[in-house]
Amino acid sequence: MKKMKKYALVLMSAIIVLALAACGSKDGASSDTKDEKAAADGKTYKVGITQIVEHPSLNEATKGFKAALKDAGLKVDYQTEIAQGDPSLNTTAANNLVGSGVDLIFANSTPSAQAVAAATSDIPIIFTSVTDAVGAELVKTMEKPGGNVTGTVDTHPDAIPNTVKFLSEQLGAKKVGMVFNSGEQNSRAQVDSVKKEAKKVGITIVEASVSTSAEVKQATESLVGKVDAFYIITDNTVVSALESVLDVANDKKMPVMVGELDSVKRGGFGAYGFSYYDIGYEAGQKAVEILKDGKKPADISVAYPANLKLEINKTTADKIGVDIKDEWKAEVVK
Repeated sequence: MKKMKKYALVLMSAIIVLALAACGSKDGASSDTKDEKAAADGKTYKVGITQIVEHPSLNEATKGFKAALKDAGLKVDYQTEIAQGDPSLNTTAANNLVGSGVDLIFANSTPSAQAVAAATSDIPIIFTSVTDAVGAELVKTMEKPGGNVTGTVDTHPDAIPNTVKFLSEQLGAKKVGMVFNSGEQNSRAQVDSVKKEAKKVGITIVEASVSTSAEVKQATESLVGKVDAFYIITDNTVVSALESVLDVANDKKMPVMVGELDSVKRGGFGAYGFSYYDIGYEAGQKAVEILKDGKKPADISVAYPANLKLEINKTTADKIGVDIKDEWKAEVVK
């Protein structure tokens, strides 16, 4: 009888252990299912980046773009292509990204955007560092882009008029030299705008065209004696070799107005500009609307940069003998 009781107790203990084990298995299976669901919800997007050349302004725009996607909580694998200022490599970069089946392409510069727009009409394209999106035939209108392309431009409507007026009224310039790559649609559009504004205030624009950054110094030197100031727009070829312009101009004590604030920090005399990081960030926010919210580029308007301001480089001003006036209401950098 005692043996029977003993066997019964052992049997009951075994049943309890099995029951607990079964419960544990059930809980474990539930936990695994939750983990699998979480992994499924956390999609990793594949985003292509194409950039015509590396220089501080474009690099800042790319940083801003990535920051916007990170702040939105998106998991992203990036495939980056840098064309090093070479048109043929620029086309190759576009084809590489399209062929790799990315979810979205970030095109940083006008040539980059034009190349990917020609390569695909299906993959969403977000651009920045583009001056004239309509003229470059990237979008139909700023408000209603149409197609698979939208983004942020790198020109404020008041930037060129303010700069030309400053050259005339504050720096007393009569002849202004412009070194640029005439093969960049972005640059040609800006030069035409500068010439239009210059005519209003009696300034003569003297042009020097380049096709590579290696030609920038010689082109700048060719203008010495013909001009009394320089205006370097947001031309990727010239900005990537900005120091070549500054070396020549500073030696002759001539001011160099530039097209963006990063070039002021590099030694340009001054600029009416904005942060390229900011326009890159705004472009990234548009990418989030597409990837996360399911919107189409055709329905997202192109944005202008905000917060236009005048910055002057004090070190450069001292070097060329120009006093910074309070009436300019400029932010002074060193």
